[in-house]
Amino acid sequence: MRMTLAQSPSVVGQPTVRSGPRLLALVGISLGYFMVLLDMTVLSVAEPDLATSLHTSVAGLQWATTGYTVVFGALLLSAGAIADRYGARRVFRAGVLVFGVGSLLSALAPTLALLIALRAVLGAAGAACVPSSMAMITRLYPEPSERGRAVAAWAAISGAAVAAGPLAGGALVDAAGWRAIFLINVPIAMLVLALSAGRWVRCPRGDRRIDWAAQVAAMLVLALLTDALVAVGARAWGHAAGSGAAMVLAAVVFAVLERRSAAPALDPDLLRSRGVRAGLAAGAAVNFALNGSLFVLPLLLQTDRHLSAAATGLAFLPLTLPFVLNPPLVGRIAARVGPRPPILTGMTLLALGGAMLGWMIWARAGYVWLACGLLLAGLGVSFVLPVLVSAIISAAPAGTAGAASGLLNAVRQAGATLGVATMGAVVGLGTVTGPATALLLAALVCAAAGSWFALAAPRQP
Repeated sequence: MRMTLAQSPSVVGQPTVRSGPRLLALVGISLGYFMVLLDMTVLSVAEPDLATSLHTSVAGLQWATTGYTVVFGALLLSAGAIADRYGARRVFRAGVLVFGVGSLLSALAPTLALLIALRAVLGAAGAACVPSSMAMITRLYPEPSERGRAVAAWAAISGAAVAAGPLAGGALVDAAGWRAIFLINVPIAMLVLALSAGRWVRCPRGDRRIDWAAQVAAMLVLALLTDALVAVGARAWGHAAGSGAAMVLAAVVFAVLERRSAAPALDPDLLRSRGVRAGLAAGAAVNFALNGSLFVLPLLLQTDRHLSAAATGLAFLPLTLPFVLNPPLVGRIAARVGPRPPILTGMTLLALGGAMLGWMIWARAGYVWLACGLLLAGLGVSFVLPVLVSAIISAAPAGTAGAASGLLNAVRQAGATLGVATMGAVVGLGTVTGPATALLLAALVCAAAGSWFALAAPRQP
């Protein structure tokens, strides 16, 4: 009897999974990542309401945002190894459960300090979900052609969170206040747990080593650097100096631990490649500009331009819609000419978009001009991110594709953290031109990273 592809076993010894349950499982996995990405963007339009409710400053808002990305980015260095060691399905479901409970508690948080602590918990839960979801898809769809379509669906569903975040956040804040943006994660988490409850894919435990000491040191480096930047924005110069010195010490400790580790978090072979380093810089710059802008612009639009939260979410559509609409076109371009031209185009558009936004804000131009700057930036992001993984993997040494992809994700989240901390610090210094200067800084960062990539990345043969 002939076996159909939809009924073929995923791996030797793996139970047969029919197309229906397999599709539901893929939807559940994709919604898990959707929830993680949604939490990174939905908070942006809630910043003024959160500041009023919890009586906090720009520095407090920075920590409410970066408390999530510091832990998320740092743990991504080891999240793949954790999924391999303890089983991807177990790690994924545990991450989703903690994310749902943590979101509920975040909605009930009475103080800023507790909210920041819970945001850190959400960051850890989010880091557990990302690499484990990809491992589950790989087990569920062993055929390369089917897996490619599954990964494309996973990316499309999860990527929609970037566009949906400001819109959903704005509507929820206007309807019920900032706490509602966390409550939305609870039913999503319950649905993900229901869809991933069946034993349609078994991900066995492994024996990969995890250097927890180096992982903690990496987290401290990013957290202390963030704290120093936030303190600069608050003009707390002594605090900034102390955190900066502690960051340097933590970086030295991390370097020593990495050198002695049998399972280093950073693959030294990867970091020796000029193309990989340039690609990582481009990824960090994109998230620096994107997340920093999502932090700065809502404060400007709601406090200076007096837009409601929902109107602010709508105002971001020129920035976010290209994330959903442009990747198929970029994929076809990259298939024809390689990833280098789309990345250089995207970095150029990001630099131009940031410069235009900064100039238009300084000139107090109308929304139409701001929308043009947002559109340029959104097109820039949509040109870079879909093909950046391919560019880094092509520049990486053989056998390091998984490590390269994981490192890119970690570096991108570090860039997001530093974007919010640095651009927020520029705004927090209180100058009249602070928002404009912050956006011009993002443009310079993207221009510098794009120039580095142009010089170091290999050309298509």
